[in-house]
Amino acid sequence: MDGTIVDTEPYFTDAVVRLVEADGGALDAEDHRALVGANLWDVAAVAIRAGVRRSAAEIVDEILAAVRRQLRGGIPWRPGALELLRAVRAAGVPTALVTMSFRGVADEVVRGIPFDAFDAVVTGEDVVRGKPDPEAYHRAAELLGVDVAECVVLEDSPPGVAAGVASGAAVVAVPFYVALPASDAYTTWDTLVGKDLPSLVRAAAARGPSADPLPV
Repeated sequence: MDGTIVDTEPYFTDAVVRLVEADGGALDAEDHRALVGANLWDVAAVAIRAGVRRSAAEIVDEILAAVRRQLRGGIPWRPGALELLRAVRAAGVPTALVTMSFRGVADEVVRGIPFDAFDAVVTGEDVVRGKPDPEAYHRAAELLGVDVAECVVLEDSPPGVAAGVASGAAVVAVPFYVALPASDAYTTWDTLVGKDLPSLVRAAAARGPSADPLPV
């Protein structure tokens, strides 16, 4: 979700920066990289290492509240995302939203989509192990009633791409905030603009050999 269909990464980063600065800390470049695509408990761990003097649960609650406030002011869609999702839905393809954000944030995004977009939603609250572990994608395939090996995952971040590859799905990487290395384990697109169902079919057909989970 974040960074793939909506540009909410700045909302999360801003919330963390404010928390850290309020407690006299600072985020370095590696901290910023670690925030991209991470589950919120890992985000809280980064904030604590950077100087936030609150519990992980308090940090997660404050981040979620801040992001939801910003989403209510408008959803920052990524270019081409709604068009591709609409085309897939029109063809009757089952879809799931898999995000390490929590349910409240995911619900704000789903409510903003002007059509019935997803058959299932898996959030960070629904899994024990967040991305890069593949649990969330296995759970999504289970909810859809399909074999994960028959799915196509679209992701923008290193943890998300690693989770998709480890799940056994075909993966399309659309890097945004963090660059991804070239790999035959996934297909890379520069953008979702102009992509359609045949594009996804070709990406699935071009799936590389099975690979070990990618480093993140």
